[in-house]
Amino acid sequence: MGNRLSKIVTRTGDAGTTGLGDGSRVAKDCLRIEAIGEVDELNSSLGVLLTEEFPEAIREALIGIQHDLFDLGGELCIPGSHIMSEAHIVRLEELVTQFNENLSPLKEFILPGGTTAAALAHLSRTICRRAERRVVHLANNENVSDFAGKYLNRLSDLLFVFGRVLNMAGGRGDVLWAHGKKRSKKPG
Repeated sequence: MGNRLSKIVTRTGDAGTTGLGDGSRVAKDCLRIEAIGEVDELNSSLGVLLTEEFPEAIREALIGIQHDLFDLGGELCIPGSHIMSEAHIVRLEELVTQFNENLSPLKEFILPGGTTAAALAHLSRTICRRAERRVVHLANNENVSDFAGKYLNRLSDLLFVFGRVLNMAGGRGDVLWAHGKKRSKKPG
C-alpha cells in the first residue's frame, strides 16, 4: 500500500466540500458525509472503550468491529460499493449469542452505568443507534447496501450485551431502572 496520507493539510475542503472515494466532491453536510461521520464517531468511541481493562474476548471482538467499521466507512465513501456482507451480520449475531448466554434474563430495563467500561459500551451503543439512523436516512435517498444498516442494528444489540457483561466482569450487576412509581420520594 502506498502513502495514502502524504499530505494532511490540503485546503481542498476549505470551501465546504470533501472528496469521496470515487473522486467526486460533495458538500460536507450531505447525507453520505453525515453517515460516514457517525460511523467514524462510533469507531472513535470504541477506541475510548478499549482503553479500559476487561476480558480479552471482548477486546478481540471490539478490535475486529473497529476494522469492520472502517470497511463500512469505505463502503459509504464509494457510492454503489458493497463491502459489508451477510458474514459480517452472522459474526455479530454469533457474538451476541456467545456473550448473552451467561447473563440472567432481564425483567426490568437497565440504566447505562455501573463500571466505566460498561457505561462506555452503552455510550457507544447510543452512538451506534445514531449512526444507524443516518445510514437508514441515506439509504432512503441513495444507493446503500442493505447490510450497512443491518450491521449497525446488530452492533447496537451487541454493545448492549457488552455493557451487561462488562458490569458483571467488573463485579457489578445491572443498574436497574426504577419506574417513577417505584422510586422512593425524598423528604422535602
